Amino acid sequence: MRKLFSYALCLTLGIMLVGCSAENTSGQTNANGEKPTNQENTLEKAKREGFVTVGFANEKPYAYATPDGKLTGEAVEIARVILKNIGIGEMNGVLTEFGSLIPGLKAKRFDVITAGMFINPERSKEVSFANPEYSIGEAIAVKKGNPQRLHSYKDIAASKEVKVAVMVGAIENEYLTKSGVAQNQIVTVPDQPSAISALQAGRVHAVTMTGPSIQAVLDSAKDDGIERVMDFTQPEIDGKSVRGYGAAAFRKEDDAFREAFNAELEKLKESGELLEILKTFGFTEQELPGDKTAEQLAKE
Repeated sequence: MRKLFSYALCLTLGIMLVGCSAENTSGQTNANGEKPTNQENTLEKAKREGFVTVGFANEKPYAYATPDGKLTGEAVEIARVILKNIGIGEMNGVLTEFGSLIPGLKAKRFDVITAGMFINPERSKEVSFANPEYSIGEAIAVKKGNPQRLHSYKDIAASKEVKVAVMVGAIENEYLTKSGVAQNQIVTVPDQPSAISALQAGRVHAVTMTGPSIQAVLDSAKDDGIERVMDFTQPEIDGKSVRGYGAAAFRKEDDAFREAFNAELEKLKESGELLEILKTFGFTEQELPGDKTAEQLAKE
């Protein structure tokens, strides 16, 4: 009887130990207060493997592939320096349409968005932005001589026959709509070359993007028949300037990665290296982000 009792006690203790062990591996920490190896976060994994996968949308000058397949652009080169300083030496790019960047990040097709994406409250509900790396205004391109005399989004809204090309998922869609431009005036296109092609072919009367984007695509097009409207009036939406602030974006659960990125970005600002990288892609001191943070911009 004593042996039977001892056996039962041992069996009970064994089950309890197995249960504790199973609970420990599925819980947040082990007995020493350390994370189990199966809970390695994105930053730890990237540092261990030496590379990270980034999403981009082939949009000059923010992130694009050169003819020989090199991934470059303002956002890419800033991220490349920051990631190297963190201890991640390699970036693997995944090309996707702009509107698919956030869904792709959330679906873990890539780990970071390096596309110069503007921070806004709506996007901030879906992803965690790093602090801004640049700030920028809007611009339009038209046929040479500006035959429709377009100098603002309000001018487009006032001329119902005017059509304007915008990339799918881009913030300009919202700006145009809130400026009174009708839906049947807005022609969505998958990328920048498609927008310029639509303007060249006469399918639209204007193309709108951020200032550096317009300048970059016009420089690439080398077409004397189209031009940038230099006296363009920046739109105000809901009484606020639409000056945009672009940044890298991370999944909500990757706070450690975002914080490490922010720390290195701040060093680039202080050293002046951020401006040097931006200048390479046609930006100036006017496009520096100042002291704005992602948290502030998520509420504006």
